[in-house]
Amino acid sequence: MFSLSQSSFLNNSLSGVSRGLTRSTNRRVTAPPVVVCAVSSNGRPGDRNVSVLENTLQEMRENAPSSSSSVIEKESESTVGGGVEDVYGEDSATEDQYITPWTVTVASGYPLLRDPHYNKGLAFTEKERDAHFLRGLLPPVVISQDIQVKKMMHNILQYQVPLQRYMAMMDLQERNERLFYKLLIDNVEELLPVVYTPTVGEACQKYGSIFRQPQGLFISLKEKGRILEVLKNWPEKKIQVIVVTDGERILGLGDLGCQGMGIPVGKLSLYSALGGIRPSACLPVTIDVGTNNEQLLKDEFYIGLRQRRATGQEYAELLHEFMSAVKQNYGEKVLIQFEDFANHNAFDLLAKYGTTHLVFNDDIQGTASVVLSGLMAALKLVGGTLAEHTFLFLGAGEAGTGIAELIALEMSKQTDVPLEEARKKIWLVDSKGLIVRSRMDSLQHFKKPWAHEHQPVQNLLDAVKAIKPTVLIGSSGAGRTFTKEVVEAMASLNEKPIILALSNPTSQSECTAEEAYKWSKGRAIFASGSPFDPVEYKGKIFSSGQANNAYIFPGFGLGLIISGAIRVHDDMLLAASEALAEQVTEEYLDNGLIYPPFANIRKISAQIAARVAAKAYELGLATRLPQPENLVSYAESCMYSPNYHSYR
Repeated sequence: MFSLSQSSFLNNSLSGVSRGLTRSTNRRVTAPPVVVCAVSSNGRPGDRNVSVLENTLQEMRENAPSSSSSVIEKESESTVGGGVEDVYGEDSATEDQYITPWTVTVASGYPLLRDPHYNKGLAFTEKERDAHFLRGLLPPVVISQDIQVKKMMHNILQYQVPLQRYMAMMDLQERNERLFYKLLIDNVEELLPVVYTPTVGEACQKYGSIFRQPQGLFISLKEKGRILEVLKNWPEKKIQVIVVTDGERILGLGDLGCQGMGIPVGKLSLYSALGGIRPSACLPVTIDVGTNNEQLLKDEFYIGLRQRRATGQEYAELLHEFMSAVKQNYGEKVLIQFEDFANHNAFDLLAKYGTTHLVFNDDIQGTASVVLSGLMAALKLVGGTLAEHTFLFLGAGEAGTGIAELIALEMSKQTDVPLEEARKKIWLVDSKGLIVRSRMDSLQHFKKPWAHEHQPVQNLLDAVKAIKPTVLIGSSGAGRTFTKEVVEAMASLNEKPIILALSNPTSQSECTAEEAYKWSKGRAIFASGSPFDPVEYKGKIFSSGQANNAYIFPGFGLGLIISGAIRVHDDMLLAASEALAEQVTEEYLDNGLIYPPFANIRKISAQIAARVAAKAYELGLATRLPQPENLVSYAESCMYSPNYHSYR
């Protein structure tokens, strides 16, 4: 048993160090014995963290470089600005001396208020304030967590600039973790656009300027050959989900290099808030191989490597070392989510590691799953099956081809036709026009399955007129490309055209909700990647849905974790889509919504997790045995709760 009395520990150890460092003229100081310890939240010392270092100052003096004189031998004439004597030697010591960064951590008093994992602020009870030496460190009032949430929401709404709201949320997360998640869960519809799209895009662009302290691991080319060692530097050892980016294609904003860290941080916040995965089990990672963004390379506040992007073998070796180190350090069941990699790397990484690791690409697979779900719900309004509709995409990158492939898989499953045949109902337009067979030799490998027999078509409007689609999907990252002529053409071909403008952030959306409804004379079934306000047209209010990946990936990840899945299978993505579509009630459809409100997202995530886990057991990919009888209840019971704990 190890215990610390507040009076004996603070008075004898801390003040003893201070007194031992106090100097008088022409006199050396004898260093007192120092106890350096770390105490866990229950008052017991952490493993391997308790040691007694006697005469530490004497050892430092003996081991100091010969070129510099000892700190404690300096004479008292050293002063700081303003003529105040530097009695502790701290200011002069840091100028030209090597020092040891001592830390004394206890689960009480001032350090407790600075620990985001355990801090409760004004919610500490009277009993807890006495037990943990908080008297005088807090105002006398005791308030509930609910009142704290109300106050924080009031404060955040005072900011008119979205980036200021984002920074306020990040400050709260660094100060009081449970309050951050409680606030986000209770106000998810208002705060989701703040902590993620569209505001996170601006945060990434300005990440160097707003960076305060690390929230994840930065692994650069400098760490090549030492990545396993770097992973061990992370304080949490039981990691279940890693979101990793190399920053090359952040949303629709392009190459933001090391500043893409905002994406993994934001995604994992949603994993915890919406999917109930413990924050301590989440690890954000940025792989920094440089950037080709000239503006960032010249920015004095840029926080990443100042070099052009590494490619080829150098890039592949770094990623392979990272993937191997993750598996070695955290095991086979840790979920690795690839995020915002450029097309030429995203598909290759997913194909390369899909058979050896538990990997998931949200841009390819998550987007596909959420869009397929929206289409399943929309069919309840327009009628027919997927196979009876024709799909036209603007954009043939990760998102576009990923969505197209999952639609084709669901068609094949429903109609029992070969996948190649199902693909013929889906057409894609890229920057060079309609993807057709005559372009086969010049196409990237992931576009080739979508090259059908047809005359070349140069632009989207002509493609709409030629293909006559019932569904138009934008994943181009190019704003305002669904022009008035394009929307009117869709409306002339269909009584209820389905138009999905999926590109993020809002500035890159192919069209706005207002444009879609007005140009289609109120007949469009519309959803977007970024949120839009309700639109009034001819006396009727239209509320558009948001095809946000946050509907899918938190519950999907939870399903993989609770089943102990070792691989991701396409059938799991289809199961997630079906589960989400089933949450869209007739009431929502009557209001034009093809996605349910985010207010119910935790329950929705539990439903998705249960279906994904059930599919993992069915496919023989689950390792947590035996299978729970009620997977929905089990998923809910495994979810992280942000409510405060009571302390002894």
